Amino acid sequence: MFMKQRWNLADAGFNYDVVAVFGSQSTGKSTLLNRLFGTRFDVMDEGQRQQTTRGIWADRGTDSMPVLIMDVEGTDGRERGENQDFERKSALFSLAVSEVLLVNMWETMVGLYNGANMGLLKTVMEVNLQLFGGQQKSKTLLYFVIRDHASSTPLENLAATLHNDMDRIWDGLNKPEGLENAQLKDYFDLKFSSLPHKVLQPENFEKAALALRSQFVDHKADDYVFRPEYKRRVPADGFPHYAEAVWDKVVSNKDLDLPTQQELLAQYRCDEIAAAALTPFRASIEALRPRVREGEIVHELGATALAARKQAIAAFDEQAARYHAEVYKKKRMAFVQTIDGELQSLALNQVKNALSQAAEKFASESHKALEEAADRVSLEGAMDAGNSFSAVVGAVRKRVTKWFSEIVDSLTIEEAGWTLDAEVKQLKGMLDTTTAKLRQAEMERALEQLRRHAQDMLSEVISDRLNNPDDGMWAGVMEGFDAANAQAEDQLQRRMDMAEVGDSEQRIKLQRKLHRGLWEDMVSGLKEEVADQMVLLKLRTALEDRFRYDENGLPRVWRPSDDIDAQFSVARNAAQALLPQFSRIDISASKTLPQPISSGIGTYFPAGFDVERSMTLISGSRLRELNKRFGREADALYLEAKRAMVTTQNQVPIWVMALLVVLGWNEAMAILFNPLYLVLTALLAGTVFVLHNLRLWGPVVRAAGGLVNVANDHVHELLVEAVNRTDPGRNRTAGRRPKSDRAEEIELEPLSESQQDLSMADAEEATGSNTD
Repeated sequence: MFMKQRWNLADAGFNYDVVAVFGSQSTGKSTLLNRLFGTRFDVMDEGQRQQTTRGIWADRGTDSMPVLIMDVEGTDGRERGENQDFERKSALFSLAVSEVLLVNMWETMVGLYNGANMGLLKTVMEVNLQLFGGQQKSKTLLYFVIRDHASSTPLENLAATLHNDMDRIWDGLNKPEGLENAQLKDYFDLKFSSLPHKVLQPENFEKAALALRSQFVDHKADDYVFRPEYKRRVPADGFPHYAEAVWDKVVSNKDLDLPTQQELLAQYRCDEIAAAALTPFRASIEALRPRVREGEIVHELGATALAARKQAIAAFDEQAARYHAEVYKKKRMAFVQTIDGELQSLALNQVKNALSQAAEKFASESHKALEEAADRVSLEGAMDAGNSFSAVVGAVRKRVTKWFSEIVDSLTIEEAGWTLDAEVKQLKGMLDTTTAKLRQAEMERALEQLRRHAQDMLSEVISDRLNNPDDGMWAGVMEGFDAANAQAEDQLQRRMDMAEVGDSEQRIKLQRKLHRGLWEDMVSGLKEEVADQMVLLKLRTALEDRFRYDENGLPRVWRPSDDIDAQFSVARNAAQALLPQFSRIDISASKTLPQPISSGIGTYFPAGFDVERSMTLISGSRLRELNKRFGREADALYLEAKRAMVTTQNQVPIWVMALLVVLGWNEAMAILFNPLYLVLTALLAGTVFVLHNLRLWGPVVRAAGGLVNVANDHVHELLVEAVNRTDPGRNRTAGRRPKSDRAEEIELEPLSESQQDLSMADAEEATGSNTD
């Protein structure tokens, strides 16, 4: 009748919604509904402070809102006293028929169990799951409206507290068979909002209520609450019969009956006994908690925790066992769970400390052991099984695992029902990760050692072949590279086997990395050998070998009859022909490298390696510059040879020598038969011989020039002094000159020989007259 005549919803079909409110008495539920939907439910007289709504009242929202609103009697009212039967049934009924259940509470109730009606919610949710859980196809929105939100606590924190409470309630439900794994989100969605204080902040309250109303009115809003998944799929004209059937089922359910006074007493006393037993238990373990938090491994933690647990359970059993048996069992189970939860938390902290120390210990000791093994191998010169990666790291891992297992065993409590298997598995994962890193580092060190050894082999080959260039130069270099590569690959396979590198992809990756390293080392050595000065030295050596030495390796003495130009042209062309050979690596003679080498990218070399670019040792511009520089050096060598030939050609003719002998015969005889002349001639000839053989003519000429300059300066000074003495007037004039001019010197033009003779004569006469 009301659906059709008063609310005009009978013809709405499925286009209507149902909202109910739930909460403690006198918390403003009716006021909230009136603000949100424009209803006219009776509200409490604030001067009386008594119950206003009794039972369940319904009305339709104003402004043609197709919403049916149910104002449910508040809980925990003094009018009903201990009779909570109707509270439970009305709450269950509202939860079953409404799409949105507004849970109205004050901010001060958040975090409370009874004050926030969490106990009643748990009961009705459990019964709702038993009665309608299997057939219910739609969800229900639990919309928590927090009233009088005046503190600084953010809504997000209050919502998180309520959400955790709901999760805990759901986990504690006795779920019916077949729904043991049902989740809260399968049946309920949670939403949270808050309203300012209605009396202290009336304007803010009205604004917030208006904003909250828009969530129920605006269909286009993102936070619109009436979503399709909340629909009960009951036509409007059939809703009265549906609600009546639900109410009958709720009323006939016996699970909503109140507990007896004996059970209530047992619950109260068991809670008191549990609180008293927890005090000494917590005191005994709190002394150890700071040490555990600081990361220390407290070895006595396991024994202390086990003793405190036994003592606390014994104290609880001694006093609580005399009360109601079922209540005692439930409370004992909850008490033991509380104790075990605290012990488990402390044990987990200890295990986390052990995990951290075990991982650090394993890494440091393994690194040290591998370093010692490497030193032994370098001294002994061979890698045996005892020094292998698997043996060294395996021994350290065994010690660390044993140490960790001892700590875990000391913390395990069999009666608690929880284990630390997950932490043991976590340790295994951490050790596996560390082992992989150590293995990677070991393989990197092995690659470095193999590259260094191969580089030592290649450097000698490269130096020898490039310092003696010929047509087989690159074939010799490639032969050395193939030998070094083969030896390095064999050693790498052995090292990977000993390091237990079982992943084929990883082995291939290491091989490619070795190939790239060996190639780069060879290219680096080749580039050192083809540096500018090195290449010019090699070309000059090749030129000199062909130009200065003959086929037998003897030095050439150029004669006028020799064709020096042709010999030089041949030698220079042969030397210049070597320059292109130095410019690019020729791998055609290699039996290891892929042909062409670019085809080995991704197979022989790692992907992305630009091996083709590294083939060029000397660029084109640099090649041309080196050719010019070598040409200049070759020209200098050619000119030197030409000068030597000219020197050879400038010899005294034989007839001149014969004429000198005939004309100088008498003088020679005079010298030979005169002892004085003979001695002077021998001394002069010996001096000339020594100077010529020691090539000291240059120093002698310079010394003679220096003596001539000294003598010239000395004569110059004497002449100046003589002139000054013969001209007294010059001295007086010089004496009257300013002080700044006294430092000037008299400069004389250089005298010819005749002028020097006259000057010397004048100087002697002046000296004689002065003496007289």
